[in-house]
Amino acid sequence: MDNPQRETPYGDHKPHGNGAKYIILVLVGLAIGVLATVMLLRALEGRKTWQDHFPGAAMHMMEAHAAQLGGKIKANRCSAPDSQPHIKALRTVSDDLEPAFPGLADDARFAGHAGDLRATLDAALASPAEGCESLAATTKKIGENCKACHQDFR
Repeated sequence: MDNPQRETPYGDHKPHGNGAKYIILVLVGLAIGVLATVMLLRALEGRKTWQDHFPGAAMHMMEAHAAQLGGKIKANRCSAPDSQPHIKALRTVSDDLEPAFPGLADDARFAGHAGDLRATLDAALASPAEGCESLAATTKKIGENCKACHQDFR
């Protein structure tokens, strides 16, 4: 006897599972979640004032000028006209350390570290580096001043 196949309500096709629908739904949910998170973080960042950014900006500026001094040493461009602008900029930003960190301004250790950095920069401005060896020594001393403060307050 013939064994006739039963006809399904779907014709000759077997029904598909709902897995693909769930995967698409999960992916859409993840995309919406990421978008909402980014929007929330941008909104929170937009509410910050210059006072909120000031400490980080001061540190970034000092880091940038110290890195440029290191680049001058590596490029063997250690004359005063090459290095002094960065030392002057470091000195100018070092005047803003106490205002940038008002919670630490009254701390004697913080004031001492800031004063030591300013003294190092003042000495570097008073007697400009005459070669890469002296600029490297000055840059090392600046780095030691920064490191001492960061060890105590970071």
